Amino acid sequence: MRAPCRFRTDPSLSPAKGRPLPTATPTAPSVRAAAPARRPAPEVTAPGVTVTDPALVRRAVKAAALGNAMEWFDFGVYSYIAVTLGKVFFPSGNPTAQLLSTFGAFAAAFLVRPFGGMVFGPLGDRIGRQKVLALTMIMMAAGTFAIGLIPSYAAIGVGAPVLLLVARLVQGFSTGGEYAGASTFIAEYAPDKKRGFFGSWLEFGTLAGYIGGAGLVTLMTALLSTEDLLSWGWRVPFLIAGPMGVVGLYLRMRLEETPAFAAELEKSETGRPKVPLREMIAGQWRTLLLCMGLVLVFNVTDYMLLSYMPSYLTSELKYDETHGLLVVLGVMALMMIVQPFAGALTDRIGRRPVIAAGCAGFLALSVPALLLIRQGSLLAVALGMGALGLLLVCFTAAMPAALPALFPTRVRYGSLSIGFNVSVSLFGGTTPLVVTALIGATGNMMMPAYYMMAAAVVGGAAVWFMKESAGRPLPGSAPAVEPGDR
Repeated sequence: MRAPCRFRTDPSLSPAKGRPLPTATPTAPSVRAAAPARRPAPEVTAPGVTVTDPALVRRAVKAAALGNAMEWFDFGVYSYIAVTLGKVFFPSGNPTAQLLSTFGAFAAAFLVRPFGGMVFGPLGDRIGRQKVLALTMIMMAAGTFAIGLIPSYAAIGVGAPVLLLVARLVQGFSTGGEYAGASTFIAEYAPDKKRGFFGSWLEFGTLAGYIGGAGLVTLMTALLSTEDLLSWGWRVPFLIAGPMGVVGLYLRMRLEETPAFAAELEKSETGRPKVPLREMIAGQWRTLLLCMGLVLVFNVTDYMLLSYMPSYLTSELKYDETHGLLVVLGVMALMMIVQPFAGALTDRIGRRPVIAAGCAGFLALSVPALLLIRQGSLLAVALGMGALGLLLVCFTAAMPAALPALFPTRVRYGSLSIGFNVSVSLFGGTTPLVVTALIGATGNMMMPAYYMMAAAVVGGAAVWFMKESAGRPLPGSAPAVEPGDR
């Protein structure tokens, strides 16, 4: 059941088409008052200004971040239990073939992400962000939970890997609507002056989920015998997604629509905005290219550091697997600590300077950082990885607020979903595969650094054409302020 409306906007922003906003009742000629709630509803300070409810904003952030955490919990689990899954679902005599088959199923999820974005994004602009985010939460949780229930190859034969692939496709399809929707949801709820701070908690959820998933697999691997891990232990991390999904769904169902989308409903004569898919793509093609450039540098560096580097340490540098994983988890923990402060910094000095600093840092420090990592000692690896992690925070802190601000409210969810997921599928998710292939073709172990530098050049070009959005209203939305900003 939804919570009562807790925001107010002046009707001069979007004249009602003969219908009042849901749960709102007029109390004065120019102000709509919220229905009675536990907390007094905020007041309008000027025509066309939305006064946010701090408690509601915090709930929105928690609900959005939990979905992102669950997505990356699954990512961490699947990545670090891949060898065991290969033995369970692909019982070939060749360990390499098993691992490739397992990661093939993992990669299949990236192939359907753009299709998920093309379905859920426009749907979110039509029926609402909250409804679609509840649906993606259900699908993500169901797909992950289902993996934990699939019988092994020994039990049902070829049906086992087929069911694994189906579950991964469900996960990937639903993920196509998750990040863009969650970042849009937070951006449209947050006050303009703190959008960077609140948006940064979305990536805080990403890091927490990955640490939780990878850490759980590491703990189970240490505590369980190989036989127990193969027979039942591998199922436990996936089954945990069930309760996580229930909690996330509960949090999201308790929220109402964002003020920005409610205003779009107010404008629409039919009660549901209708935006053709062509308008989301052809009508926004320049901004889509800009979005894809920003997402490229964000995700290439993200997947390089959090996904590829553990494999690089073990396979290319022959580093101890456990130590390599612990270093990566330590870097992510460091990023979690810095994340909210960096998000607040983007509100003070702007998104463009912070993202530009990240691009400049990767361009200048990728080679020195990788040389440190290749030196091999624990301290050198930690320093190199830590430097790259802190540079990555420039993106993880700024992007959740910067990306939704690229598009107007009318097409924000749809256009962002399409641009984000196409870029992730083409460039982010393929990073480990491409870098591995480049090292194999050239024999140059510095390829990860060069690849990040190339991504930084693209990102820098995108920042050059990007407009500053910090402290400003979202395009097509009313200014959003806190109750004390009078």
